Amino acid sequence: MLTVGSQTIQTCAGLSRRGLLLASAAAAPRVLWPELSQAALEAGPPPKARSVILLWLWGGPSHLDTFDPKPLAPADVRGPFSPIATRTPGISFAETLPRLAARSDRFALCRSNINFPPGHLEAGTLGLSGANELTNPPEPAMGAVLGRVRGYGALPPFVAVGRGPVRDVVGLVTGQGGGRWGSAHDPFRLKCDDLGQVEIPALELLPGQTTAGLSDRVRLRSELDRLQRQADRRIEAWDGGYQRAYELIASPTARQALDLSAESPATRAAFGASSFGQSCLLARRLVEAGVPFIQVNWSSYVEAITPNCDFGWDTHIWNFEMLQDRHGPILDRALSALLDDLQERGLDQSTLVLALGEFGRTPRINGQMARDHWPGCYFSLWAGAGIRAGTVVGRSDPTASAPVTPPVTPRDVAATVLELAGVPLTRRIELAVQANARVVEELLA
Repeated sequence: MLTVGSQTIQTCAGLSRRGLLLASAAAAPRVLWPELSQAALEAGPPPKARSVILLWLWGGPSHLDTFDPKPLAPADVRGPFSPIATRTPGISFAETLPRLAARSDRFALCRSNINFPPGHLEAGTLGLSGANELTNPPEPAMGAVLGRVRGYGALPPFVAVGRGPVRDVVGLVTGQGGGRWGSAHDPFRLKCDDLGQVEIPALELLPGQTTAGLSDRVRLRSELDRLQRQADRRIEAWDGGYQRAYELIASPTARQALDLSAESPATRAAFGASSFGQSCLLARRLVEAGVPFIQVNWSSYVEAITPNCDFGWDTHIWNFEMLQDRHGPILDRALSALLDDLQERGLDQSTLVLALGEFGRTPRINGQMARDHWPGCYFSLWAGAGIRAGTVVGRSDPTASAPVTPPVTPRDVAATVLELAGVPLTRRIELAVQANARVVEELLA
């Protein structure tokens, strides 16, 4: 394990000769904004969004009980929550989100998102890859596209933070990585618990390895000499992922970015003692370190109430109870803190924040007094670089069953993200991604 401040980070099971040599090289100075890759420079003008933070609300939050309440609908549609005023004239949120209601002038809200499949794995694949139809292999995820365009800097270009890859109890979402481009474009994964302890799942301890001294460069080099001798017997078993992983934890820039103990107690408390909240704080530190795309997963498992799962948004039961007591407060606090933090540090105009899930929940309350899957209408929240804050784009019908304005599809979402991140239509055509999608101009400043 690697010690960063008061934190420990899981370290590697295998190191390449190249990785060991790079790790033992002199430490490079920390750079706040690494230069864009040549491909990105050739693609056009500098991007409005130097970094993208995708808050993936896995499981499908209820739009009626958060950002699109319908107080005039029948009781079996509107639910128990009252609407509250926001800073945007004429716009109300559900009472589950008071902090975000007080900050509605800082983001744009879309109420006309749609998806197509009714199942989590399929809808999640489309949502993350920005496709409107399923393919085998799937299209690359938005983060993989931006990572390929930007290329590696001091840290990987596409990082996923959370308890693990997104999945349900049956299997994994296939569209959360490189897709048809292969696993080399998958996200680099970090785990962050509710206390801000950070781990790198790809790395494990070699036999005899300890955490002592790994944050000290002199002792680290001594350890590397010893590990090199062990490495000679294991080179064929190692792959590029382990090389990248060890290069990461050997980098002073990376170690500093992953050290949440460097934040003040007040800042850490502002994000809340939840895995999602601390992951949002880690995402801001990764933005400061120049990572182009950070995906923060609300949970690994989609299920809300299932043994060995981690409280996703799939609220077929206890939808209202969880929104009141857990999901609503965690989202409201963490997202508000992230918006505040980015603004205070002058990062808001160069960072795009996007929060959404794979679909919404049924307008009509089910027999278990909760809500089921609903791809026909849901919300997305946009803030930061290039976004026209304080606006609402799209409208849903009186029961939030369907948009009454042009729908925003997963492909449109991805095209808008990539456009703001400096991947224009010409480059998307070259890459054969979102080539015929609509950029949601109404969102843009």
